[in-house]
Amino acid sequence: MGSDWLLSEKLWATPQDRNSRLQQPERTCAFRTTLRQPRPLRQQIPPPTSRSLSTEAFAMADIDIKIAQWKLVEIGRVVLIRRGPYTGKLATIVEIVDHRRVLVDGPSTEENKIVPRHVLPLAHATLTHFVIPQLPRAAGTGPVKKLWQKSEIDSKWAQSSFAQKTERAERRKNLNDFERFKVLRLRKQARFEVQKAHAKLRAAAPKS
Repeated sequence: MGSDWLLSEKLWATPQDRNSRLQQPERTCAFRTTLRQPRPLRQQIPPPTSRSLSTEAFAMADIDIKIAQWKLVEIGRVVLIRRGPYTGKLATIVEIVDHRRVLVDGPSTEENKIVPRHVLPLAHATLTHFVIPQLPRAAGTGPVKKLWQKSEIDSKWAQSSFAQKTERAERRKNLNDFERFKVLRLRKQARFEVQKAHAKLRAAAPKS
């Protein structure tokens, strides 16, 4: 079919058409064999025009490093008992039995807060920040009581925020219905006073 088409073109085409067709490049259907250039890799090294990093650009600030105050299980550490018949009372560690139990003794100055010497699981106690210094290991109740009074553990504990918070929660827990109603009224009155003061400040503020 291609030869017939070329023959008909040669027969019927004018000399000018034949000359123009001969000057055109022949059409080919060859596939392009050139491969695509690979994408350039991202430049990892900074260009030479950028500022080079140096140790002079970073100045070490004055840092005040303090030793962390860890509450360790040690001889003389005062603990707060959280479970058992002596819940809410203080005692001090006089001997470490193993990694789960300690021997405690609580010779408090108040009769209703005395804790007799017994083995206490660490899971039933909370370590406090108070430590009786220079307490001998496995000391008797007499020396423990003297150092307890000398360190003023009871007064220091009463002044701590944790003891005050615990006391408020215990007092709130033991309220009757009428006392809870009075607390509700007082809280409502305090909230009203706060909202009233806030409204005055907003009214006095200049309007933009």
